[in-house]
Amino acid sequence: MNSVQIRSAERALSAGTWLIVSGAVLYSILTVTPLMAKHTPDAWDWTAPILPLVVDAAVVIVVRLDAVLARLGGHGGRWPIALRWMTGGMTLALNIADSALKGDLVGVAVHAVAPLLLIVTAETSLAYRRAISAALTALDARQRAEQMERQKAASAEREAAERRAREEREHAAMLAREQREHEARLACEQAEREAAARREEAERAEARERAEREARERREREREQQQRERERLEREAAARRETERRQREEREARERAALLAGGPVNEKVGEDHARRIVRAAFGEGLPVRAAADLCGWSIGWVSSRYQEFRDASRSAPRELEGAAS
Repeated sequence: MNSVQIRSAERALSAGTWLIVSGAVLYSILTVTPLMAKHTPDAWDWTAPILPLVVDAAVVIVVRLDAVLARLGGHGGRWPIALRWMTGGMTLALNIADSALKGDLVGVAVHAVAPLLLIVTAETSLAYRRAISAALTALDARQRAEQMERQKAASAEREAAERRAREEREHAAMLAREQREHEARLACEQAEREAAARREEAERAEARERAEREARERREREREQQQRERERLEREAAARRETERRQREEREARERAALLAGGPVNEKVGEDHARRIVRAAFGEGLPVRAAADLCGWSIGWVSSRYQEFRDASRSAPRELEGAAS
């Protein structure tokens, strides 16, 4: 057991002792005060708690001083023993007196518990404290001896360590010189390798840059060629569309001319043929009556077709705008 554990046990003993003393003192005051009140003139009833307080104060003094002397390893002699037993006997007598006068043996036994526990606890705690003090003294002596042995061993170990350190320093200095020479050679070789690597890297970087520049120029030429090709195709497509548009217009003009060249008719022509005639008349800007004469259909029917063509011509630009957007 180390000193920490011993001191922890000592604190537990002190706390338990004072707990028992406090409980016994409180119990004694509550028990003895009514007895003293019965045997005190009525005018002096207020002095009834004084006697138990005085006796219990003596108990507290004895316990406290015994604890201090035991901790210091001292001994108070016979008078502290006499005071301890006298206060214990007084406390016991005062606590059981009322029950003894009444002949109540159970009361005597019950009221004797706290004083007897106080007396035995005071003696036991004193013995425990002396034993703990002796144990701490022996532990301190053993620790001092062990510390001296450790100091001697540490001193011898320091001397040996210093000797080994001196030898190691000399050996390390020799190794350091050899290491520096070796590192100098390695550094020189490393510098040569790094210089060669830098030259190779520069050459590779230059080759990469040249290849990238050539690739960019090639891509640029390809883009320009593709752009020229797209422009040529667009021009050709525009020319084709223009040619087709002219041909379509010429064809439509010929068809309109052929459809309108027949002149007025006396009978209705077929509906499909009539629609073509009306479309041609609408395209040439002829009035509704003229178109009706050319196809033989009614003016109302022709007007409806004219309206359809006008609606279609108005919606066509909007559809083209929507498709373009």
